Amino acid sequence: MTGSRNSSFIAACVQLRAGRDVAANTEAAVSLVARAADEGAAFVLTPENTSIMEAERGLLFEKTRAEGDDAALAALRAVAREKKIWLSIGSLPIKVAEAKLANRSFLVAPDGSIAARYDKIHMFDVDLAGGESYRESRNFDAGTEAVIADLPWGRVGLTICYDLRFPYLYRALAHAGARFLTVPAAFTRQTGEAHWHVLLRARAIETGSFVFAAAQGGRHENGRETFGHSLIAAPWGEVIAEAGTEPGIVVAEIDPARVDEARTRVPSLLHDKSFDLPKTSAVKEAS
Repeated sequence: MTGSRNSSFIAACVQLRAGRDVAANTEAAVSLVARAADEGAAFVLTPENTSIMEAERGLLFEKTRAEGDDAALAALRAVAREKKIWLSIGSLPIKVAEAKLANRSFLVAPDGSIAARYDKIHMFDVDLAGGESYRESRNFDAGTEAVIADLPWGRVGLTICYDLRFPYLYRALAHAGARFLTVPAAFTRQTGEAHWHVLLRARAIETGSFVFAAAQGGRHENGRETFGHSLIAAPWGEVIAEAGTEPGIVVAEIDPARVDEARTRVPSLLHDKSFDLPKTSAVKEAS
């Protein structure tokens, strides 16, 4: 699909409930991407872990392939080519070494070629209330480079899930020309209930950008529960499309002019200042 920087377009976020079967997950993702395209979407985003949600390390590595051999990547590139859409594959686990994977996002062009790759920078290593514990760095190598790419309607900055909690990344992407930001995710239910909406709206407001956030939702085969609520936020911070917890798609019309409008009304990207941070913050007691 074609377009220009000033033309509106339809964007869609795919919501999944991926299990432990790569083929079944891929089939579900391809079907929903095709449905979004048939409903007019020119840009489609899928969630983090599009091809598999697997907590057991041995099985995860057994089912993961190098990029050139990844069946989910091949199938998703094929549907992008068939439907002639821009497809942002939220992330797939990609084998980069015998004992390490990359949590990698792909931007696929309408001809099926890979326009950009992004490896998740911030690893989700946390202990949550109720005994939930995650150590993403045990299986994945962290990325070291932020990534932006050109779409017909402007530049897009690629991020993944836990990156959302690091606002300097989004500020840097906006300063580098990003007008759209992707946040494919598999947020846990408890962190999503507390923080999902406010963080996504904040990233939109801080940068004056559209934010596309495709999510996993519901209770997964491996026992994990994710928050869902895939959404699209406009540059002024309002949510213009949102899902619940079931698999499906959300669709919205995107007017790139709203980016310029928001950044003109509050031109904070022009107002960044360098500053010194004292080595200590001790306050002297009054004598």
